[in-house]
Amino acid sequence: MEPPAAKRSRGCPAGPEERDAGAGAARGRGRPEALLDLSAKRVAESWAFEQVEERFSRVPEPVQKRIVFWSFPRSEREICMYSSLGYPPPEGEHDARVPFTRGLHLLQSGAVDRVLQVGFHLSGNIREPGSPGEPERLYHVSISFDRCKITSVSCGCDNRDLFYCAHVVALSLYRIRHARQVELRLPISETLSQMNRDQLQKFVQYLISAHHTEVLPTAQRLADEILLLGSEINLVNGAPDPTAGAGIEDANCWHLDEEQIQEQVKQLLSNGGYYGASQQLRSMFSKVREMLRMRDSNGARMLILMTEQFLQDPRLALWRQQGAGMTDKCRQLWDELGSEEEEEVAATSPRHTVFGRALQAGELHWNDAYLQRILASDSYGPSLTGSMGGDKPTFDPQGRPLWLGEPFPTACARVDTLRAHGYPRQALRLASAIINTLRLQQRHQLESYKQQKKELIQKGSTCITNTEGWVGHPLDPIGCLCRALLEACRLEEETLTLYPDSGPEKRKVAYQHVPVPGSPGESYLVLALEVALLGLGQQRALPEGLYAQDKVVRNEEQLLALLEEVELDERLVQVLRKQAGLLLEGGPFSGFGEVLFRESVPMHTCARYLFTALLPHDPDLAYRLALRAMRLPVLETAFPAGEPHPSPLDSIMSNRFPRWFILGHLETRQCELASTMLTAAKGDPKWLHTVLGSIQQNIHSPALLFKLAQDACKTATPVSTPPDTTLLGIALELGLQVMRMTLNVMTWRRREMVRWLVNCATEIGPQALMNIMQNWYSLFTPVEAATIVAVTGTTHATLLRLQLDTPRREELWACARTLALQCAMKDPQNCALPALTLCEKNHSAFEAAYQIVLDAAAGGLGHAHLFTVARYMEHRGLPLRAYKLATLALAQLSIAFNQDSHPAVNDVLWACSLSHSLGRHELSAIVPLIIRSIHCAPMLSDILRRWTLSAPGLGPLGARRAAKPLGADRAPLCQLLDAAVTAYITTSHSRLTHISPRHYGDFIEFLGKARETFLLAPDGHLQFAQFLENLKQTYKGKKKLMLLVRERFG
Repeated sequence: MEPPAAKRSRGCPAGPEERDAGAGAARGRGRPEALLDLSAKRVAESWAFEQVEERFSRVPEPVQKRIVFWSFPRSEREICMYSSLGYPPPEGEHDARVPFTRGLHLLQSGAVDRVLQVGFHLSGNIREPGSPGEPERLYHVSISFDRCKITSVSCGCDNRDLFYCAHVVALSLYRIRHARQVELRLPISETLSQMNRDQLQKFVQYLISAHHTEVLPTAQRLADEILLLGSEINLVNGAPDPTAGAGIEDANCWHLDEEQIQEQVKQLLSNGGYYGASQQLRSMFSKVREMLRMRDSNGARMLILMTEQFLQDPRLALWRQQGAGMTDKCRQLWDELGSEEEEEVAATSPRHTVFGRALQAGELHWNDAYLQRILASDSYGPSLTGSMGGDKPTFDPQGRPLWLGEPFPTACARVDTLRAHGYPRQALRLASAIINTLRLQQRHQLESYKQQKKELIQKGSTCITNTEGWVGHPLDPIGCLCRALLEACRLEEETLTLYPDSGPEKRKVAYQHVPVPGSPGESYLVLALEVALLGLGQQRALPEGLYAQDKVVRNEEQLLALLEEVELDERLVQVLRKQAGLLLEGGPFSGFGEVLFRESVPMHTCARYLFTALLPHDPDLAYRLALRAMRLPVLETAFPAGEPHPSPLDSIMSNRFPRWFILGHLETRQCELASTMLTAAKGDPKWLHTVLGSIQQNIHSPALLFKLAQDACKTATPVSTPPDTTLLGIALELGLQVMRMTLNVMTWRRREMVRWLVNCATEIGPQALMNIMQNWYSLFTPVEAATIVAVTGTTHATLLRLQLDTPRREELWACARTLALQCAMKDPQNCALPALTLCEKNHSAFEAAYQIVLDAAAGGLGHAHLFTVARYMEHRGLPLRAYKLATLALAQLSIAFNQDSHPAVNDVLWACSLSHSLGRHELSAIVPLIIRSIHCAPMLSDILRRWTLSAPGLGPLGARRAAKPLGADRAPLCQLLDAAVTAYITTSHSRLTHISPRHYGDFIEFLGKARETFLLAPDGHLQFAQFLENLKQTYKGKKKLMLLVRERFG
């Protein structure tokens, strides 16, 4: 940041030098301030020094010194504003990121020395400790100032940032806090004028000698021009003096590095998709607002520079060419820019703006006589009576001023503009007039609705009266009014803060009632609450587009956050009750009215705040309001009689309502309102059942209904007190509704829901548990009922919790067994085994379940399930039943010649082992099934070898036979041997049909296994030789393969 190269020219000297002891000495000793200092202060802050010199022919040196002394900024607030962020940095990064804090630390550590003020120029050295292992660094800082503003800065650190560096801050704070310790000199031209020729020559030569490497070329050039009589330099009176202050025509504003602002905004926009870049841009917007509040002209300059960079963003042309929209983050930044532009344009003359609203704001003016009178005074005399022109009144019936000169959002923008530019009293006056107007309009709307109430209620719907709602509006009119009114009521210490808009640790804000002049009994706090409720309760259509809809939600949350900071007293509670009643009676103008536009914004979030606030004071009104707000009209679709309803899981309605991008969020808020009411109604059966009816009517999302059920159950069963049975029943009823809604639409959460429902029914008692078992058809699938409901309902833990006597326990068991048998009949494939397991302890039920399995086998129950049940029977010690089921399974099985890795291989081997262990009779019976079902040669040979290893086990009569192992060449195994040999022959021909050379080795191994099986027969050697010869003749064209066969088998 370099200072300007040239300053205004200085002519003749002002007078002889006089000494002054320093600034503010008299004031520091407690004496009244001198008239000279009082005058010098006023002149220093409003007159350029050139104007002083022109006004007075001779200014005494003491007067010059006092003016020069008081021309430096006296407040640290501006220094802080130009050297701090517009938002709080992350915790722990204050020293690293905020120049003001670093500069303050440098000052307090004694790092500032050799401070000298020469006229309107301040210089000094800053010694900054180096990092560990590095030497101390020395920076030379120069500051120029004029009329209590820093006009340029220069530092050896070459900082390139939007803000003053820490070294400039340290020197500035030193000059403010230790002004009397700073050596003060008049502008250098005053000193030079007192020198004779020899002194001047010596001065120049010493100066050149001290800085010859830097100034010698410039010194020689200037000398040449001065010696040339007709040169331009000789035609100008006087010479420039960088310490003489600004000229009359020079702009008086704080130093702002415009080039750096443009560069940084350009860079941040190019990285606009990143959170950090967006945050930095928002901090710049905050800095603009802060400057405007301080009435600093740089606020407008900075906004113009930012706007130009936004308009030069290359992505604008790209988006236009591609027909694509902005990203949400970019849209949010542009929206914020547009808001700042309108605020600035509304305050000044028309400028280059971004949005249409800002362009329209350029046509606004402040010279309306009635508007000026509203802003000028809190009292209104007879001159204000009458109308604004036409039929627009200027006062309401109570004699309070109105403002009907423009649309409500534009009027609120005026309020925000006045507040942002440092006119808080005028902002409050205009805000009061706007609210008076809203009240009058509300009364007219209620009267109009009463006249057509019957017709609208019969119709059941209405047209929207506000196509552009106030909440979520680009100008944030309700927020503008609320912030202006609340700011006037805030109780907090006036302390210097680095972050004007927010602090790293938010303190609890306290508010007090501040009376409204001219309105007895009213306060700005009351007005803030009233206008917030008017805006939040307004019936308005949901805007189009994701960003606009998201903005509605965010704006509503911001307004409610403001209201939640306000501690409600009796006066505010009365306002709440009155406004709640008006909202309920507001008809088509209120979001809480009896009739709603189908696509109006829901009131769930606002209603939750009102319900919580009103409940301790007027429970009946609180419930009426919250129950009215439970509606979500866009989901309330009437279906003709006989037509099926849409899928119950279609809560997002993406196909039916594609433009409601935030519907899921709105449904969540609806659920939160319902949960709040359920929790509050605990212990009150009347309101609990009323709330339940509203939930069942208005909430259409199974997931949210299930969450409500869980929350209700948790609230109803605290750890330290007895459960609330009514609330538990509500939770169970909600859970049952979820089960019905999702019965035919399987979701991954169904199992969780079913388990929770059983636990909830258990909390209520055995009758509730038996009821869901008896009515399972409408609630659960057979699998859920058999594997979760029946099992969980009869576990040891459940029975202990229920503390049932023996008859009641048996009744519960009987109910569970009946359920299991019904499920097995409905879905034997998945429920037969759970039914058998559950019925183990009851013989008749177990037999019934077994018969269901047998009947299902005839009806097509798959072999896998039959094998599973058969293994279960073997495990239960029922081998004959297991054998029976295994034979039924084998009858349905078919394994081809090439399926040696079939999934049922292990089941088949287990069945063969079972039949072998039972005896020769069972083995003989299963052999034909094996031959019919299995055509895989390796499997057949494996079974054959297993059966020949040992003698068959117990026979049907249970006596072990002293028999030798069965021979493969005798019945019943001879049939299996023939089948195995045939399978090998068939498989060999099949594989040779399409065999490739890389499979020759596998085929030779396959023939080796075949030979082992052939040799089990008495004439197996001869059969195998004939088989090989047949192969050689049939496939003699495969010479390489046949050569391998000869090498291996001869």
